[in-house]
Amino acid sequence: MHIESTEINLLAPSNKLPLHNKRILVTAPRNYAYRLSEQIIKKGGLPILMPTIETCYLSNYTQLDNALSRIKEFDWIIFTSRNGIIAFFHRMNDLDIPISVLENCQLCALGKDSESLFSFSGKVDLIPKESSPAGIVAELKTIVQIHEKKVLVPAPEVVGLPEPNVIPNLITDLENLGIKVTRVPAYITQGLDKNIYSIELDLIHQRKIDVIAFSSTAEIESFLRMVNSSTDYEDCAIACFGPYTTANAQKLGMTVSIVSQNYSSFEGFAEAIATFFAL
Repeated sequence: MHIESTEINLLAPSNKLPLHNKRILVTAPRNYAYRLSEQIIKKGGLPILMPTIETCYLSNYTQLDNALSRIKEFDWIIFTSRNGIIAFFHRMNDLDIPISVLENCQLCALGKDSESLFSFSGKVDLIPKESSPAGIVAELKTIVQIHEKKVLVPAPEVVGLPEPNVIPNLITDLENLGIKVTRVPAYITQGLDKNIYSIELDLIHQRKIDVIAFSSTAEIESFLRMVNSSTDYEDCAIACFGPYTTANAQKLGMTVSIVSQNYSSFEGFAEAIATFFAL
């Protein structure tokens, strides 16, 4: 019996792996960066960590606590990120709110985030076929009398950067279905100071980076504040996690060479980068 192992690559000689000798700049926040880096390493690549944003707990919980105090009013809670799930359930725990208050509430998460949601709540009611806000809207649209429902969207509060259009567009699309939507901040997304990255920015200037991998629009916004102009990174291939980040990168003037078609997990992202070099 032949057993496939995902670990086997770690014993293969690196020069036989698809990302051998490729330096890939990972701009995702720390709590995502290590997961993407692991997938790059498995394919023989050399991840260079430069989180351009960080995600952290709120400084003011008023809105989230207000929503939690009347959580039984909501028919659905829609989580758009793993960070939102973690922050939401940590706050429930801090306030000693039992998970049982969610029993009549439908819970939705995207792709692999559903595993995190299940670990906290013991249930997941919807994992859209397409791992995106548009995927959420497409599935909810098919539900009878969805227009009568109340939906809670725990979302990031974006600090020091222009807010990407992802969550505002989702809210608008849900409201266009007639849904009563309540958006609350669950965690903070903020840009980091470029001064901590003199070494990494030098590697970009010296043309030592093969790929810059962006997993969200906020990462791109913050990255663009760290470089002087597009000539700084013109020799790097730009990789984006899914079509939405890609579209926003292009709006911000970037030429995107790599787009992961499977954007439910970082494995698909590393696979897309490997495929690019194979071609």
